[in-house]
Amino acid sequence: MTDAARYTADYLATSVTAMNAFAADAVASATMIGMAEDIVASIRAGGKLMVCGNGGSAADAQHIAGEFISRLMFDHAALPAIALTTDTSAITATGNDYGYEHIFSRQVVGLGKPGDVLLGISTSGNSPNVVAALHEARARGIVTHGFAGTAGGRMVDLCDRVLRAPSTWTPIIQQCHIVAVHIVCALVERAMFPDLAPK
Repeated sequence: MTDAARYTADYLATSVTAMNAFAADAVASATMIGMAEDIVASIRAGGKLMVCGNGGSAADAQHIAGEFISRLMFDHAALPAIALTTDTSAITATGNDYGYEHIFSRQVVGLGKPGDVLLGISTSGNSPNVVAALHEARARGIVTHGFAGTAGGRMVDLCDRVLRAPSTWTPIIQQCHIVAVHIVCALVERAMFPDLAPK
């Protein structure tokens, strides 16, 4: 077996092991269901979902907002969601004037309102700008959710609900997060549009 073949096999085995653990984790399943319920309650009350993260997690934030604004499993009206990772002028101005740690929290101040939901994504659970956003959200009566790895990090104490992927390795954590994203989005769609949802 070549080194490339060995690496590929090992990576896939690690991925399968983590996903099996994730599938068997009753707490994780309950957390995803609870997150979906919180988001549905917020939207029905006129609120919205805000999402933030760095790097691959920034891409995941945009992915989530896109699923809500467009669609995931079936056609329906757009749902209110915004990725705080996309406004380059706001991000660079804030980073320049106040520091990178504040690029999401300033947007929470400007865009958030009580009853909204903020989802912070950080594989370590310790990203300073995500932690700052969650802190600001909690102070403003915004429901706080977090996606993290096994340890949970600093976000645990700032979130109403935290999903912990069963890994300490960033790529595997991110794979679990994207599965969780699709589950939460699908549950929200089904709850918001029960007459349109596939049976």
